[in-house]
Amino acid sequence: MKIAIIPARGGSKRIPRKNIKEFCGKPMIAYAISASKASGLFDHIVVSTDDEEIAQIAKTLGAEIPFVRPAELANDYTTTVPVVVHAINACLNLGWTFNRVCCIYPGVPFIQVEDLKGALVRMNNNEADYCFPVTDYPSAIQRAFKLLSNGRVQPFYPEFEFTRTQELEPAYYDAGQFYWGKTEAWLTSSKIHSCGLGYSIPNWRVVDIDTPEDWHRAEILFNANFIR
Repeated sequence: MKIAIIPARGGSKRIPRKNIKEFCGKPMIAYAISASKASGLFDHIVVSTDDEEIAQIAKTLGAEIPFVRPAELANDYTTTVPVVVHAINACLNLGWTFNRVCCIYPGVPFIQVEDLKGALVRMNNNEADYCFPVTDYPSAIQRAFKLLSNGRVQPFYPEFEFTRTQELEPAYYDAGQFYWGKTEAWLTSSKIHSCGLGYSIPNWRVVDIDTPEDWHRAEILFNANFIR
């Protein structure tokens, strides 16, 4: 049995009401819930929230709200793993049994059903604790530099200053969309990255939406690539 947990607190600061703000015609959280439902992978799709309005909207979209997230897990400093652990324990206390948990962030309009399915297959086939989408940096990180106060630049890795880009090893980063994990892994280890597998997705489908400028750019990309 598998469950999806969507952590969606109400106190977003940089983009107020971010998780339910309308994005290209739908509340932002609708994309995570819709992909979860369309995948057919989950016995339960749970939204962990401290906010009544988010809870009501999530219910109308087909998610479950079997508990209220406590205030101490809904502040600006709370990280993902404690929220997921709380949700897992709350669901276990309801008598549910499950061995796979997927944490899906609420602000992921570019999420794809095939990625949810593919990452699960990869995790299961390799007996890994976690699997999550990654994408490649648009430029070689070995050629990165810092900008000094006097305007001059200084390479972080001077030894690669004259190395051709095509000779440098590609680097990847967390796409920040979802994390598949074994139930026991979530409950015993918070080291998702060092204990997990990467599932590569194209970087045009990865947008980190933290500011109004990010939001505007994401809407442009979404309209260009997904609206037909």
